Amino acid sequence: MNEFEWRRQLRNLRQPLRPQRDLWTSIEAALADAAPGSPRSPDPSLPRLRPPHRRRWLLAAGLAASVLLVAGIGWHLPHPPAGLPLRVSASPAMPAWKPADPRLAGAAIELDAARMELQQAIRQAPGSAALQRLLARTERQQAQLRRSAEPAG
Repeated sequence: MNEFEWRRQLRNLRQPLRPQRDLWTSIEAALADAAPGSPRSPDPSLPRLRPPHRRRWLLAAGLAASVLLVAGIGWHLPHPPAGLPLRVSASPAMPAWKPADPRLAGAAIELDAARMELQQAIRQAPGSAALQRLLARTERQQAQLRRSAEPAG
């Protein structure tokens, strides 16, 4: 079978098909059975739903389990010692640096912007150890970028 035959078969698949039986008669019959005055009989083909109160209990139990899981994870995370002062930055007034290589210049601009945003965030939340770690990582990346630009430039 070549590509032309496949394409012909695909075009034939786009043709509309007529259903094997009329669906509207069964839909109308189901609507007539579910009229407000008639008692509802459960359709055996539909899946059975749990009662609403049981669903609420399952939802509440799932939420409680999620809260316990998050609390357990938070409990086991390492916490910084209480007496340890947090630093804002090793070099708060680090001058903007633009390497000669344009590929490194974009990375230097992004890292400098990230460092400034992290410093602003640390001023708003000085006790955040996560922000301190991010700032230290950003400064390490800046130093690594400067070292990689020295041999190239």
